[in-house]
Amino acid sequence: MNIIAAPDSFKGNMSAPQVCAAIEAGILRADASARVFKIPLADGGEGTARAITEAAGGRFVKAAVTGPLGGTVEAEFGLIENGRVAALDMAGASGIELISRERLNPLKATSRGTGELIAAALDAGARELIIGIGGSATNDGGLGMISALGFRVLDAGGEPVGEGGEALAKIAAVDIRGADPRLKTVSIKAACDVTNPLLGPQGASAVFGPQKGATPEMVEFLDAGLARLGRAWIAAGLAKDLEQPGDGAAGGIGAALRICLNAAMESGAMLVMRHAGFFRRLPEADLVITGEGMTDGQTAGGKLCSVVARESRKAGIPVALISGALGGDAPALLDTFDYAVSTACGQIGLDAMMKDSRRDLGFAAENLVRAILLGKKIRGEYGKTA
Repeated sequence: MNIIAAPDSFKGNMSAPQVCAAIEAGILRADASARVFKIPLADGGEGTARAITEAAGGRFVKAAVTGPLGGTVEAEFGLIENGRVAALDMAGASGIELISRERLNPLKATSRGTGELIAAALDAGARELIIGIGGSATNDGGLGMISALGFRVLDAGGEPVGEGGEALAKIAAVDIRGADPRLKTVSIKAACDVTNPLLGPQGASAVFGPQKGATPEMVEFLDAGLARLGRAWIAAGLAKDLEQPGDGAAGGIGAALRICLNAAMESGAMLVMRHAGFFRRLPEADLVITGEGMTDGQTAGGKLCSVVARESRKAGIPVALISGALGGDAPALLDTFDYAVSTACGQIGLDAMMKDSRRDLGFAAENLVRAILLGKKIRGEYGKTA
């Protein structure tokens, strides 16, 4: 059998390459003759740049940038195609996993480090950027990012408004004269599967703000602040509207990338799958195995695993989901996947499940292949007696 292992990471537990390795180990215990193509994936969040860079045989460059709550963090970007293309993750510079849960605060969190990481990639000579914008800690509308790239966001007195979501309420104007001139010639793709608008009940603040620590009062304050930023963009001649799908991604970074950096929004899952070689291997496959840490009703709505399933089924290849946990209407998952199972083996509590996760993931993959081989044997025996 030729089997593609094409999972997302198990967030907070295993990286996508580690998930691939565990799946491969289980498959080979069941069938040592199987060929396993390991294709670790991501959907625009953490791991996007690594998946693209490693698949292309590129190299990584480290950069010291401003963290989401100030201070310095070490982020990285990948260079591929002889350095012409850079791949970077917002999560590495301005990500929610860089902050402990009790310190989450979208009023303070800044996207400045993402802008600094973009500048570092330009300094390295990149002419095209692929930016994964999932997993952010910020709700500043890209204020910090564009400030790091030379835009001046000013208050009524003509002074810089500062950092974080709390600064949005001070915005009176955006001065574009100091913007990095390289932004006019670089091509930027933003990897993101979020289609939310910038403002309103389905916007950045209302939908994603609470995940980043926003109270209901903060949500209202931040939404009004993003509206002020939007009006300043329009007054500066940068935008005509604030209604494009994806503008609300990453606390409004989607809008800032589109409006200020002329970025094109692309499906993060599809972009990574193309760069990682998924479609090149797919015609050779007898089975595709995908997975993630937690599968629920949101998965079928366009998350990575469902995109893998959709594209596999288009090619006539069966697809199996091996997930850390199955939530919501689990039987409905069989509308998306040909097989779906949780790796949990009776542990009580998340910590216990995570402790045994690699063992259990390998066991689930082994069991799946054993079931396939058993089915072949049964059909063979049945055929002899028929």
